[in-house]
Amino acid sequence: MPTNLFGQIIGEPVDDFLGDKPSIDLLEGVYCQVEKLDVAKHFEDLFDFFGDGPNALPEDWTYLSLEGNMSREELSTLLRAWEVSEDPYYLVIKDKVSQRALGIFSLMRINQSARSIEMGWVIYSCLLQKSRIATEAQYLVMKYVFEVLNYRRYEWKCDHLNTRSHNAALRLGFTFEGTFRQATIYKGRTRDTDWHSILDKEWPANKLALESWLSADNFTAEGRQLKSLSDFR
Repeated sequence: MPTNLFGQIIGEPVDDFLGDKPSIDLLEGVYCQVEKLDVAKHFEDLFDFFGDGPNALPEDWTYLSLEGNMSREELSTLLRAWEVSEDPYYLVIKDKVSQRALGIFSLMRINQSARSIEMGWVIYSCLLQKSRIATEAQYLVMKYVFEVLNYRRYEWKCDHLNTRSHNAALRLGFTFEGTFRQATIYKGRTRDTDWHSILDKEWPANKLALESWLSADNFTAEGRQLKSLSDFR
């Protein structure tokens, strides 16, 4: 570890430059596409699970500050605000086969000077949950964050009681860093917040694990995985 002129241990030196803001038109994968939110293009697909469509699951909104079962007018107002937002920067996940938007997430808490950014507002249709498409979409954005934006730190936060989100972060390669107690209040209740991160130096190994899991060789013709993602770590 380096020391200063007083003999005190200090942090390693870091190149001092600003990270870029996200600017995505399309991230192309094998199974999915990640696109910038466009209300005109994506509204009907998103209403299927934001509204009262057949793939809307009321329990999926428990740990979000929003409530589901929105009217068309409510969703239109929300998405138009999200469409022009720069932070959070909202993205849509499309299945390449059906060309339907099956999920939405965002890059947020964008700190250009520290080159730190967070994955948040993860809202998936039940058709996307626990799928190759969901994992590939997360992989595509991670790759963009580390290899295009050159950020140093990628974060994931969730309600401490949201075990599904916590486990998803661990599966994707995030390291659990701890819990901020009574971090905020939402829906009239307290929230302890779990913090997770991936660092730039950890990305190469995590990238290899994700690419190995996503490979067609890891799946049967019926789409069943042969090895879990944890087997590649």
